[in-house]
Amino acid sequence: MHRLLDPYQPMPNPLLVILSGPSGAGKDAVLRRMKERGYPFHFVITTTDRPPRPDEIHGRDYFFVSTQEFKRMIDAGELLEYAVVYGQYKGISKAQVRQALASGRDVIMRIDVQGAATVRQLAPEAVFIFLSCESEEVLAARLRARGTESEETLQTRLAVVSKEIQHLPEFDYLVINRNNQLDEAVDTIAAIIRAEKCRVRQRHIAL
Repeated sequence: MHRLLDPYQPMPNPLLVILSGPSGAGKDAVLRRMKERGYPFHFVITTTDRPPRPDEIHGRDYFFVSTQEFKRMIDAGELLEYAVVYGQYKGISKAQVRQALASGRDVIMRIDVQGAATVRQLAPEAVFIFLSCESEEVLAARLRARGTESEETLQTRLAVVSKEIQHLPEFDYLVINRNNQLDEAVDTIAAIIRAEKCRVRQRHIAL
């Protein structure tokens, strides 16, 4: 049920914002820039069993756990969603999201397109943003520039992109993260969130 805003004392509901899109679109970079600019969101940290990249820090970029520990979390029902992505487990803690929403804070979390579909079933009132870049060629160049995947893994990722793009109509918004225009993408996402706060019929998240 939607709650109407008081026109004189608006108190918007906390939002659950889902940032998704293909690997290489810049989801991590966008969230880092939002943190640097001081946006007052609870940034959900994904749990994964993959090893950290050289510039990644446990508890800041991801929670890095063993495969055994990840499977224990699945069995205990501790995850809002999880998936095997390119042979690696990734998931979101239920408690982390619930606690943030209960405190009245907006929650923003970065997940893949498969994970977004799972969350959509559990929380259809979330705001779903699809992040992309200006072309598939740019996407491939970004993935190669990482230097963290073999050519075989890279081709696997690129093959998945076309399937992920097919899910675009399921999202509320499309944001293009162009090369060297990271702040523009961040500004667009911030504008979406500001507009959502002005809705007469507020979104209500129940998990």
